[in-house]
Amino acid sequence: MTTAALPPFRTAVRHGGVGQVPLPHPDERHALRRIDWAATSSAAFYRSLEAALDPAPVSGRPDPLHNPYTPGAGRRPPELAGREIPLRRFDLLLDRVAHGRPDRSVLLTGPRGVGKTVLLDTFRSMASGRMWGTGGFETRPGHSLRRPIATAVHTALRELAPRHRAPERADHALGVLKSFVLASPAPAAGAGRGAVPRRRPVVDAVAVRGQADSGDLETDLADLFTAVASVATDLGVGICLLADELHDASHDDLSALCAACHRMARSGAPLVVVAAGLPDLPRALSTAKGYADRLFQHLGLGPLDRAATEHALVAPARARGVAFTPEALDELYRATGGHPFLVQSCGRAAWDLAEGATIRRADARAAVAEVKDEIGLHGDAPAPSRPASVAGAGRRPGTRHGPADSPPGAHTAS
Repeated sequence: MTTAALPPFRTAVRHGGVGQVPLPHPDERHALRRIDWAATSSAAFYRSLEAALDPAPVSGRPDPLHNPYTPGAGRRPPELAGREIPLRRFDLLLDRVAHGRPDRSVLLTGPRGVGKTVLLDTFRSMASGRMWGTGGFETRPGHSLRRPIATAVHTALRELAPRHRAPERADHALGVLKSFVLASPAPAAGAGRGAVPRRRPVVDAVAVRGQADSGDLETDLADLFTAVASVATDLGVGICLLADELHDASHDDLSALCAACHRMARSGAPLVVVAAGLPDLPRALSTAKGYADRLFQHLGLGPLDRAATEHALVAPARARGVAFTPEALDELYRATGGHPFLVQSCGRAAWDLAEGATIRRADARAAVAEVKDEIGLHGDAPAPSRPASVAGAGRRPGTRHGPADSPPGAHTAS
């Protein structure tokens, strides 16, 4: 049987190489069979297409294989609910830069598990979609920011350099980056003991002497940002560098980063830094540089409100033919307090434990009990506003909440 004789969208080989498309998911094949390919009119065809795309109700228990919920560190949920404000603000930032009106860099803060890393990844995708150069890194305790920033800048330059009509301009920026990398001081004895040291990025360029090579991170970082931003300016785009876990950076490194961002702000260069960290990060930045509070637009992330929590639970299930009763949603919201990680954990457990295609209060209660056990295994749970029953799981009586357990103050995005 030849490939041409197969039904639409199928090939003779499941796991193909170049030019070979794998077979669709079984659900997609079922939907394709429901389409009336021999319809005598376009209206009839599109009616059958709409019916095929409409999720069929689940008969029996939901299949754990198709469980849509994604608890975990940095895992994007199926529905990015309740984060419209930071998404809208970052989209506006991209628009302003596109019109030659650079905006402030961005600071995302919140306790563990509220979706800071997910938003960083989303912001990076948004910037890449505008043809920006992007690069990201995660801060490690006891390690300098020089090498991770160099790696992120190198990634951003590699995205922009092939599009530049004047290769020597891109080569100059790469040369400044090479100087920045070579100026990295040797780690002090005992620094970062037990950790794998970061490798220097391999920069295929001739170092530019006299720029970004002083060995002082504050001076060198400002030189590097200036050189890299000039490449983006030539192309009419921007550079977006994304830093996760920035609260782990040293006081001196935070000071250097603020100084470099300050120079970008004064010059109007199209380079922005998006940094994420725990709620004490703004205080650490302000201690490093007094103007840090005016340098970044601060977006605090906290628990989801009731409507966003319900949307995060209901929308992925509805797309797969599964429903929640209002009582089940009440139970899950009371248990999670809208904390994104716990919402995903409870949703996943409720799906797996459901007795039928409708998730009921009993299923929700069983899911909450299972999530309590999981929280106990992990020690201190990340939720900022958990009810006492969940917050106390796995914690000895009389122990105090850690910093990540303290509810944040006013949140820009809820």
